[in-house]
Amino acid sequence: MLYYKTYDHKTSNEWVTFIHGAGGSSSIWYKQVKEFKSHFNVLLIDLRGHGKSQEMFERYFSNEYNFENVSKDVIEVLDHLKIKQSHFVGISLGTILMRTICELAPDRVKSLVMGGAITRLNVRSKMLVALGNATKQFIPYMWLYKFFAWIIMPRKRNLESRILFANQAKKLCQKEFVRWFGLTYKINPLLHYFNENDTKLPTLYLMGDEDYMFLPQVMKLVEKHTNSSLQVVPDCGHVCNVEQPDFFNNRAISFIFQHA
Repeated sequence: MLYYKTYDHKTSNEWVTFIHGAGGSSSIWYKQVKEFKSHFNVLLIDLRGHGKSQEMFERYFSNEYNFENVSKDVIEVLDHLKIKQSHFVGISLGTILMRTICELAPDRVKSLVMGGAITRLNVRSKMLVALGNATKQFIPYMWLYKFFAWIIMPRKRNLESRILFANQAKKLCQKEFVRWFGLTYKINPLLHYFNENDTKLPTLYLMGDEDYMFLPQVMKLVEKHTNSSLQVVPDCGHVCNVEQPDFFNNRAISFIFQHA
C-alpha cells in the first residue's frame, strides 16, 4: 500500500485527499496542511515511486504503469481507511489521476479542486513530451526535469516552485522517472476523453494567470462542463498552491464547504 498520513478532525466528517504531481510528494502541501486540518479530516498520499512510497515499489507495484492502476493505488488507501467519500485537491499531473478516479469510482468523490490542471496539451507541451520520450533513456533525468520545470515555470517568481520540485525529483531514480514519463504516451487520448465527457461533479479549477501552457485549455473546458468553475490566481505560475498559498487555501476551503 502507498505511504499515507492522516490528520483527524475532532468534529468534521468531511475528508480532503491531496494528490501531488509527478516528481513531487505529499510534502508539497506544506502550505496547505495547517489551514485544511483546522476544518477537515486530511489525507496525504505519496504516489507510487514518490516520497516514502518509493521504497515500497518493488514489493507492491509490479503491475503496469498507467493512469488507471496509479489511481487504483489511491482508492486502495481510501478502502483501507474506510473513507466512503472524499473531496480531492490536486496539482498538475495529480489532477489527471483525480479525473481518472472519477471514472473508476465516481461515488467516492464529493468535489474536485484542480490546481494547475492539465486538461489538454498545446503544441509546445506536445513537443516537450516528444523530446522527453526521445531522450529519457540516456539523458540524466534531472537535466530533463529541470529543463521542463523552467519551460513550464520560467519567471523569477516561479523560482521557489522550481527549487521545490527539483529537490523532490532528486529522490527519484532514472528508472522511476522513465516509468512515470511513459504515462505521457497515453495522455492525449485520455485528455480528449475527459474533455468530451463531463463528470458533472462540483469542480473548481485554480490556475495561475501566468500558467501559459495550461490556462487557455482550462478556460475552454469550463465553458463546456456544467458544475465547473475557474478562479485565476494573480501573479502566479503553474504551481499555485506554493506560489499563492493564501489565495489557494481560501478559495479551495470555501468551495469545499459549499459542497460538504
